[in-house]
Amino acid sequence: MPSLLLPIGIQSFEKIRSEGYYYVDKTPYIAELAQKGSYYFLSRPRRFGKSLFIDTLSCAFKGKKDLFSGLYLDRPESGWDFEKKYPVIKISFAQRVNRSSAELSEYLTRIISQEAAQYGLSIDHSISSGFQLEDLIRELFKKTGKKVVLLVDEYDKPILDNLHDQKVALELREDLKSFYSIIKDLDPFLTFVMLTGVSKFGKTGIFSGLNNLKDITLDSRYSAICGYTQTDLEQVFTEHLSGFDNDEVKRWYNGYSWTGESVYNPFDILLLFDEGTFKPYWFETGTPTFLIKLWESNPRLPAEYEDFIAGTDLLGSFDPEHIRIETLLFQAGYLTIKKWSADPIRGFTCWLGYPNVEVRTSLNTLFAEVLSKQEISKNREMLYDILEREDPSQIHTIFSSLFASIPYDWYRKNQLSQFEWYYASIVYTYFASLGYEVIPEDTTNKGRIDLTVKTKTGIWIFEFKVSDSPSHEPGSPLNQIREKKYREKYESDGRKIFEIGIIFNPMTRNIDHWEVQ
Repeated sequence: MPSLLLPIGIQSFEKIRSEGYYYVDKTPYIAELAQKGSYYFLSRPRRFGKSLFIDTLSCAFKGKKDLFSGLYLDRPESGWDFEKKYPVIKISFAQRVNRSSAELSEYLTRIISQEAAQYGLSIDHSISSGFQLEDLIRELFKKTGKKVVLLVDEYDKPILDNLHDQKVALELREDLKSFYSIIKDLDPFLTFVMLTGVSKFGKTGIFSGLNNLKDITLDSRYSAICGYTQTDLEQVFTEHLSGFDNDEVKRWYNGYSWTGESVYNPFDILLLFDEGTFKPYWFETGTPTFLIKLWESNPRLPAEYEDFIAGTDLLGSFDPEHIRIETLLFQAGYLTIKKWSADPIRGFTCWLGYPNVEVRTSLNTLFAEVLSKQEISKNREMLYDILEREDPSQIHTIFSSLFASIPYDWYRKNQLSQFEWYYASIVYTYFASLGYEVIPEDTTNKGRIDLTVKTKTGIWIFEFKVSDSPSHEPGSPLNQIREKKYREKYESDGRKIFEIGIIFNPMTRNIDHWEVQ
């Protein structure tokens, strides 16, 4: 039996270290941050360990040396002096959903009062929360003779909680802008400041004037500041990892990257080790209803997210007034950086994609349900069994039945069905939801395969065409596969190759021709 406990849902560093839980040492980052600067901002998706890192910072600056025994920060080479203890103010927005300015003001006043009470101080409830924070920082400096550490966790949560109501979101944005603006004039009283959140602040206007915040979100040196690396799993969780196929764990849960070393989501890994079953643990904790509705109103081919090109303007352009779906997908963790480049002419460019099997399958399941207007679990199971049995004729039956079952009103009312890629997208999202390797626009030396699906025993090559009118007869998609010799790319693979051509007809709203080789 493992000698330590799994810290599922625990965000208290002191509890983890004093009650026998596993801990992945992130204290080298604390030493580096303290040595190199004073003001930092970090964006990471939910449940990635931001709150635990903030709490670890708090304990370090408070000088709780016993908690760091055996960790990097307790070594001489870290340069950390636990004898230097600082007053710490920690503000977290994670504890409550605030739906109005009044609720937010009440919440901030409560937190600041609690922080003040720890040092035997009180605050003036008649002034704004921003001025309450300013008074507390000044009073702490006066009382202790030491500069203050200010830590803010989930700084943007009040806005993100209200994205469905733009009026409220913008109102709370202005409240937070006023609150954070107090910080810019308090530099003489602050020694270290760090703010974390999901969205990047660059275009929100929240930090107007606070231009000394160093954004380490896309700094490759800090890509693994939150999350577990492969080395962490192999060294810290050896006892648990030994019971799993390492490659499957990596395929399912690794892959999140911010221009540096890739990481696993801790929430996924801890629950996998606890329950022993591969499930979309992280995805299921926050089904992105608002995000899916936003995508539905301005749809993009789901397959395009496999290799989506973006620059810093998109990655850091969160704005409640002009929300870009790709920005939200990246910042929320549904897309991640697969590769990147930077040069003086083009600047910073990166290629986004789904981080792993968990996200690709779960998100494409939602896309498929939006596109087909029906719950797809039964069809998914049938399709999986058919692929494993290598029966292409039954695939035809499934998709023909699926298209026939989509309500007429859905076609009539929904703009998605007006796009030529609508039919191919349903096929893509169904296959992508199964967990197989799916390659849209698969490049060969003679062209591009519309869709390649790789199962354990087979390579499935699909070519799609659309007959958009009775007088228009598109060429045979199967002939195109043959003429361009698409199968040559995979002939040395060893798996059986299936070639399938599909012609969709928007007039009949179904498959006109199905060709198999």
